[in-house]
Amino acid sequence: MAKGLKAIRTARGWSQDRLIHEMRRFAEQRLLDIASAASLKTYVSEWENGRRTITDRYAAILRPLLGATDAELRGEEDSPESQADGYADLLSRIDAAGSLSQSMVPAFLAQTELLRTMDRQMGATGLVDQMNGHLAAMEEALTFAVLPGARRPIATALAGASTLAAWQALDAGAVDRAWRRYELAKKAAQDAESPLYLAHAMGEQAYVLADAGRPQLAVELVRDAQRTHPERQSPRLRAWLAAAEAELCAAVGGPEMESAARAALERATALLPDDGEVRDTDMLSIFLNTGHLSRWRGNVLAKLGDASAMEELYASLRSADETFVRANSGIHCDLTQAHLARGELDEARTHLQKARLLANRTGSVRYRRRVELLTGRL
Repeated sequence: MAKGLKAIRTARGWSQDRLIHEMRRFAEQRLLDIASAASLKTYVSEWENGRRTITDRYAAILRPLLGATDAELRGEEDSPESQADGYADLLSRIDAAGSLSQSMVPAFLAQTELLRTMDRQMGATGLVDQMNGHLAAMEEALTFAVLPGARRPIATALAGASTLAAWQALDAGAVDRAWRRYELAKKAAQDAESPLYLAHAMGEQAYVLADAGRPQLAVELVRDAQRTHPERQSPRLRAWLAAAEAELCAAVGGPEMESAARAALERATALLPDDGEVRDTDMLSIFLNTGHLSRWRGNVLAKLGDASAMEELYASLRSADETFVRANSGIHCDLTQAHLARGELDEARTHLQKARLLANRTGSVRYRRRVELLTGRL
């Protein structure tokens, strides 16, 4: 337990006093009755050193504040799902799952889309309960769906939702949860017989490896994703995977990887459909048009120390969709890096401050870490 709450709080950059302040503010906004600040200071200390168990009452406050599950807060493993008891109950669940793909799958997809929109604008931390419940409902349905015709629609919906949940977990600093969610997405994609969702889950999972300090292995994984039934991948997905390869190659560094990054960017540009759309109807997990790719190109070029990154990034900033709050934090991080490469410290500080504000607004631990790394270079 000592490494549960404490590790999550530390990853967010909060002191115990800051956590207590946020807990009390959260409770006041929702008219919840909680202990005094002095008592909470004792509680937090005892929660973190294992002398007191986090009760359900306080876990319900800490989960949305920190973007963590109960198991992560308490340093425990998630308890396994209880099994259906008795043949009558089993058959009832199987019958319900058999009709689910016709009635509930559209509702599952709509819920995922709502959670995706909320995540994009407000960040992932406050959505942990909703997302966990959403995935649990789909996993339950898939467990009791028997025939492929019933399983495929549910599995497809689960694959898309799981990659979203995994990216949210990675953004919140919950690396183990992110990895497991990507594994769930890959299994669901295989059940759905969908190489699109499988390749996308593999491509995003590569970022977990890169963030963990294994960028070379991340490059190998994203390249393997591109070899996963490429004839069945959409052009937009193939462009997305090529751009991801470019970014990961840039993270590895060195002349060979720099050349590979530039080649991958060229492939991404050539593959991206010029249709004015942002998403494929059969691949809603990916947002990619010329504007998004321009931002991505600027990110890669900034990592490579290329002077042309500046033009790409400022063009992206001017055309950026304000609802992509976390992505806009990334643009300001990239501009900070580009100005630092040119020794323009005042401009770098301006963009770093904007990046910090947006990262704090969404509660992004991942971008906070990047902001802190860039702060150390100023």
